[in-house]
Amino acid sequence: MPNTTTNELIHYHSLFRHGVDEKRRVQIPAKWRPSAPDVEFTLILWPNGAQADACLLVLPPAEMNALADKIRAMPFADSKAQALRRLLGSKSANVTLDKAGRICLPEEMAKAVGIDKEAVLAGLVDRFEIWSPERYETVSAVDAALLPEAFKLI
Repeated sequence: MPNTTTNELIHYHSLFRHGVDEKRRVQIPAKWRPSAPDVEFTLILWPNGAQADACLLVLPPAEMNALADKIRAMPFADSKAQALRRLLGSKSANVTLDKAGRICLPEEMAKAVGIDKEAVLAGLVDRFEIWSPERYETVSAVDAALLPEAFKLI
């Protein structure tokens, strides 16, 4: 059974561009890999796969557990909470690293975010994203315009 919890703290820094093989496997940078075997990452189609800026959000176990706790605390009668549960439940998948340090991207998710032969992995400190190179280029331009205001958050 895969290990879904770990106390290991990994910070996801940097930007990587890796090839994607015919089985949709992509290499995870060595410094981003947990030392424990069989740790599951959760891939979430983000924000919903229908927009040009969609990517795969990758949550390590601690972040996924924190998100699940927030979702469990939401009232069942709240229609927005239910929509969020439905999105996160149906547009996510668990993946584990193989012995070579790769994860396999589910076919429908890879198609939805435009990943084919190459992928860009962008560190977000406590999680990371997997992008098609073209979509990452587009979102980077938007990010650059938002940075002056974004820096005011810290």
